[in-house]
Amino acid sequence: MEEMMLRSTAFNDHTLMPSEYSHDRGDVSPPLEWSEPPEEVVELALACEDPDAPAGTFAHWLLAGIDPVTTGLEAGERPTGAVAGRNDYGTAGYGGPKPPAGDDPHRYFFRLYGLSEPSGLRAGFTAEDLRDALQEKVVAAGTLVGTFVR
Repeated sequence: MEEMMLRSTAFNDHTLMPSEYSHDRGDVSPPLEWSEPPEEVVELALACEDPDAPAGTFAHWLLAGIDPVTTGLEAGERPTGAVAGRNDYGTAGYGGPKPPAGDDPHRYFFRLYGLSEPSGLRAGFTAEDLRDALQEKVVAAGTLVGTFVR
């Protein structure tokens, strides 16, 4: 599998995410940039999950159907043609960090996947649906980890 660079102009890998991208501040997704995927990629998918949530991994953002010519997203942007999954807040699109007050910092894994075949996902898909759709289709991937504490 080929590695893709994934980064943000708002925070560095394994550093604190600014509060403007939190659930308490309106759920604005952070800006992201990534390297051009390999030629065989026909679709990009993106997930942001918190494995430190009290009840287990919490899905904050699920996107599929991203055109592979796309190399980034502005803050709050959903790319044309992409479909949003249902996050664990129960809404479509991005739901920012909101770890329990007093917890140690939680980690938020932003993962970008380059797929060799279309995912077939439709609006409202779940994190489990995404995992199933990724089976044997991922040819490139990148990860960026942000942290957040309240």
